[in-house]
Amino acid sequence: MLPPLAIRHHPADELLLSLVSGALPIGLRLVTDTHLELCPACRERVAMLRALGGVVLEEQPEAAMHEDALARTLARIDQLEHSERAQRAAGTWLPRKVPAPPPLPAGALWPKALEGCSATRWRWIGPGMRWSRVTVPDAPEANVFLLRIGAGKYLPQHTHRGTELTQIIYGRFHDGRALFGPGDFDLADGDVHHQPVVQDGCECICVAAVEGRLHFDGLIARWFGSLVGM
Repeated sequence: MLPPLAIRHHPADELLLSLVSGALPIGLRLVTDTHLELCPACRERVAMLRALGGVVLEEQPEAAMHEDALARTLARIDQLEHSERAQRAAGTWLPRKVPAPPPLPAGALWPKALEGCSATRWRWIGPGMRWSRVTVPDAPEANVFLLRIGAGKYLPQHTHRGTELTQIIYGRFHDGRALFGPGDFDLADGDVHHQPVVQDGCECICVAAVEGRLHFDGLIARWFGSLVGM
């Protein structure tokens, strides 16, 4: 059994509240869900927020509903099931096949939050740097990707025109603010100007999502950002 992770960096309560309320965009939600897989403390915080939300909901006055609301809902469910049965009978229904994820080093696990998503093979973007585009079913606009950066390598210096969430699943990096290791979570926005540098001795693999764009310093770095859709 692997030893428990010494997780030091967690999502803020405001972010977890957005997750619980359903307001978090799907790309950011997948990265946050990846953190929850690894962090019992944050799972407890989410459970508490959901319990509080249930109490608040129970205290709200009942909303008026149309008298045939239940019947219409059941009819829609039946319509979907009938469509699938008809496709099966006609031989036109095929289960969605998800390609195998890109290989990870021993000790790194593919996040359960990304099950059902497809990911490209590792693609070269520079010496010691590779990336994989993650495609989210029914949400092609979600900007989710994996980064695999070699020991001692670094990403170009950049800031953010939006929100960037990063979950470390293997290795460590330092960006001038803090050291991030396996299980750690980071949120960066327009107030953060940083350059993640991978620690010597081990490569680093992260899953990240971006809402908005990153703004890289220098022309070559901006080309790098456009290459991976950042």
